[in-house]
Amino acid sequence: MNKKRIGFFLGIAVAVIIYFLPLKGIEPAGQTCLALTLMTVVWWATQVAQSGYVGGIYLMALVIFKVAEPALVFKSWIGPTMFLIIGAYLIAGAVKDSGLGERIAYAFINKFVRSYKGIIVSIFVLTFIMSVLIPHPWPRAFLIMSVMAVVIQSAKMPKEDAVKIGFTVFAASVPVSLIFLTGDSTINPLAVANSGESLGWLGWFKVMGVPAIVASILTLILILILFKPTQEVHINLDEIHEKQKALGPLSGLEKRTAVWLVIAIVLWATDSIHGINIGWITLGVAMCMSMPVVGEVLTPKSWGQVPVHVLIFLTSAMAIGSVGGETGMNAWLADTILPSTVPSNLFVLAAFIAVISIVIHMFMGSVIAVMGVAIPALMAFTSPMGISPLATALFVYTAVASHYILPFHHLNMLVGQGEENGKYTQKECIRLGIPLIAVVFIVTVLIEVPWWKIIGLL
Repeated sequence: MNKKRIGFFLGIAVAVIIYFLPLKGIEPAGQTCLALTLMTVVWWATQVAQSGYVGGIYLMALVIFKVAEPALVFKSWIGPTMFLIIGAYLIAGAVKDSGLGERIAYAFINKFVRSYKGIIVSIFVLTFIMSVLIPHPWPRAFLIMSVMAVVIQSAKMPKEDAVKIGFTVFAASVPVSLIFLTGDSTINPLAVANSGESLGWLGWFKVMGVPAIVASILTLILILILFKPTQEVHINLDEIHEKQKALGPLSGLEKRTAVWLVIAIVLWATDSIHGINIGWITLGVAMCMSMPVVGEVLTPKSWGQVPVHVLIFLTSAMAIGSVGGETGMNAWLADTILPSTVPSNLFVLAAFIAVISIVIHMFMGSVIAVMGVAIPALMAFTSPMGISPLATALFVYTAVASHYILPFHHLNMLVGQGEENGKYTQKECIRLGIPLIAVVFIVTVLIEVPWWKIIGLL
C-alpha cells in the first residue's frame, strides 16, 4: 500500500514538474501530453491501481484538458483492432469451455509424450497448435497447464520438477505467441496498429514467423539446459488415457466449435484474397457462434470472457502514440532523448533499438505501455533513413514481447505465477530471463535484419 501511495504522488509530482518546466521546441499541447503520459507511465510502473483504471484516467485527462479531440483519443475504436481483441477473447473462451482444446491436448500427450524432455517439447508444440485455435495466450496456457497437472500427478513428480513443468507452460507462451498474428490477439495487432500500417494474417507470418520460431527454439533449448529434472520421469499413460476416455465422444458443442474454428482459420489465412480485415472476421465468427442452429456455442454469459479493463488499458496505450504524434510529443522525445544521428548500419540500428526498448521495459514493466511510448518515438528517430515504420515497430515489439526478467515484465508470466497457477516464483523467471537477453539480440539483430532484407521489409 505504501508503494502504491508513493507511486500515486510521484506520478502527480512528475506531471506537475513537466507541465511547468520551460521546455523548448514543444508546443503547449505536446507538453501537457508529455506530463500526462509520464504520470501514467509512473502509475503503471508502480502499479498504483489496476492498469485499466490508470489508463481510464489518462484518457479522460486528455479530453478534459483539451489535449486532443475525443475522436483522436478514442481512435482505436474506429478501426478493427479493438474488435479483433473482443472476438478473440470470445473464441478463446469457446474453445476452452467446449472441451475441444482439452481433448486435443490429451490426445497429443497420450500419443507422443514419454519422458521429461518429451513433456517440455510437447508444451511448446501444444502451445504452437493451440495458438492457431485459441487466439489469446492466457486461456491457452491455463488449458495446457490443466493437462500438465494430470501428467505431473500421473508421473508422481517431486514438487521441484512440477515447478519446472508449470514454468515451462507459461514461458513457452511468450515466444510462441509471436508466430501468428492471432497468437496474441492483444499485443500483436497493437504492434501493427502503432506502426500506422496494415498487415494481414499471412503477412504477419511472413514477417514474424521465422524470427518467432527461432526465438521459440532458443527458449526451448535454454529451458532444457537450465531446468533439468531431479529424477527420471515415468508417466502413467493409463491415467492419461482414462482422462481422455472420460471426455466421452465428440459432443455437438465441440463439433460446432471446430467448424467455426476452421472457418475462422481459413478466412484469416485468405484475408489478402477476400480483403476483409481479420478484426472483422474474428468478431463476425464470434457473433455467429452465438446464433441458433449454426452456433449455440457462445451464450450471454460468454461476454464475461471479455475483460473491460484490458480494453481500456489498450485504448490508453494506443492513445499515447496517436495523441503524441498529433501534438508533437513523439517527435520532441525523439529529438531530445535519442542521438542526433541514426546508425547507418542496419545491424547496429537493430541492436540500438533493442537496447533502448529493453531498458525502458525494465522500468515500465508493461509490454503494451512500452510499445505505446517507444514505438512512436523510435519511428520518428528512424524516419530520416527511410526505414519502414512497420520494421521499427516490430524491432521494438520483438525486444519487449519476447523478454522478461521479473514476472511483472510480461503478463503471460505474471498470470501464471503462484502455487495455484503455474507453481513457479520470480526465481525461475530471473533464471531464464537473464540469458534470454542474448536470445533477444540474436533474434533481433542476426535473424530479423537479414530475413527482413530478404523479404523486402528493410
